[in-house]
Amino acid sequence: MNAADNVALCLEDVAAGDVVDEGVQAQDDVPSGHKIAVSPIATGQAILKYGQIIGVATSDIAVGRHVHVHNVSARTGDVRRRVDPGQNAASLHSRAATFQGYPRASGRVGTRNYIGILTSVNCSATVARAIAEAFPAAAFEDNPSVDGVVAFTHTTGCGMTPDSDGTDNLRRTLEGYLHHPNFAAVLVVGLGCEMMQLSGFADEEKAKRNGVELRTLTIQDEGGTRKSVEAGRAIVRDLVQGQSGLARQEVSAEHLTLGLQCGGSDGWSGVTANPALGRAVDLLVQSGGTAILSETPEIFGAEQLLFARAKSEAIRDALEARLDWWAEYMARNNAELNNNPSPGNIAGGLTTILEKSLGAVAKSGSMSLRGVFRYAENIDQTGFVFMDSPGYDPCSATGQMAAGANMLAFTTGRGSVFGSKPAPCIKLASNKAMARRMDEDMDFDCSPVLEGASLDDLGEQIFDLILRTASGEESKSEKLGFGDLEFVPWQMGAVV
Repeated sequence: MNAADNVALCLEDVAAGDVVDEGVQAQDDVPSGHKIAVSPIATGQAILKYGQIIGVATSDIAVGRHVHVHNVSARTGDVRRRVDPGQNAASLHSRAATFQGYPRASGRVGTRNYIGILTSVNCSATVARAIAEAFPAAAFEDNPSVDGVVAFTHTTGCGMTPDSDGTDNLRRTLEGYLHHPNFAAVLVVGLGCEMMQLSGFADEEKAKRNGVELRTLTIQDEGGTRKSVEAGRAIVRDLVQGQSGLARQEVSAEHLTLGLQCGGSDGWSGVTANPALGRAVDLLVQSGGTAILSETPEIFGAEQLLFARAKSEAIRDALEARLDWWAEYMARNNAELNNNPSPGNIAGGLTTILEKSLGAVAKSGSMSLRGVFRYAENIDQTGFVFMDSPGYDPCSATGQMAAGANMLAFTTGRGSVFGSKPAPCIKLASNKAMARRMDEDMDFDCSPVLEGASLDDLGEQIFDLILRTASGEESKSEKLGFGDLEFVPWQMGAVV
């Protein structure tokens, strides 16, 4: 992957005795996507991939040996490197691109037109789902103005400490969804006595200014479950009728905010899917749009690449502060940031969180980092930005959509079946075998990179797919009905 590397990736399964390159004969069986030593590596010496440190050898490794968890440690000490802000960011060249969207009074643009049902507390989840069940997808086959009715329920909203990170996260998430550009109207269902009161986030005046028709319903005031379900269904019928005749309009790609995700990664993710998506991200930013990188624990070990792209010292310091917070947070909970990759990642060839992070950051492209935001905080900055979140994909994606993402792009090597609402999600496969095996879930196969295809060409194709999907073309996960159960706000703090 880089002239300085002391390991290479095997394009296919290798058997002991195979000659894989000039002067390199395999001494072990090495699966496709896994690493093989191409020069001698002494105990304690750095393992280099992409020209970066991904770990250190825990024993002497001869040329041709399989390099993986059995002989590599992520304990490299402080891998962070201070760099001059902006020194490695690509220059910005403007370009024109458009999509067909739904302009809102807020100035933002929707890529979908849903009627949303939000819940303030788990106690109103059953009522919210019962309301939504009266409006199946089939009911809108002859009504192109509405993409559907979707209920987002969660497991918290009460038993919370009022002034806490967890309460703030939930409030920002609910408020962000309420004002999301992909909602034409929202019904919020509460119980009445919960900690997360409707008045804390359901601001009717703000919703009106943003062009969102907001209705609220409180179960205790309505007289119980059955009456609340009936009242809620009547409200939603009225909201649906109010969307009759709404049509898409051609708008600039500057109105696209793309959430970047990766999950079920493998040894090819950082070689094919992530850098190909990174090329598409550069095209989006050059078109005036916004891309959000998240999953803070999964940039650990690659943060120096983002530091180098920070627009200012203050932005660089803000990102480092989030990493420091995570290190303290993990220690407080008897964990550490290098406890990743997952079993599936390891089976796919990823050895350490450092290696995984280097591949993950590749999907952010090469433009300047222009802002660092809290979880679910409204993104008020265009270009490439970072939003703090866990590495757990549904939770991270939930925060990105609350922050304003009206599209998501998700790379995967092992085969994630994630999908999202209200923002559509396209899934990009890192390898041909999985793309074929799970073709009903994968929107795009990035494996041609391994056969000589240009990353720039794939980036153009992915960007075109993003524009088409934003314009209404259904993603694979939308066809399968994913999106409501993947609403997972970041729950933190004591439950009392």
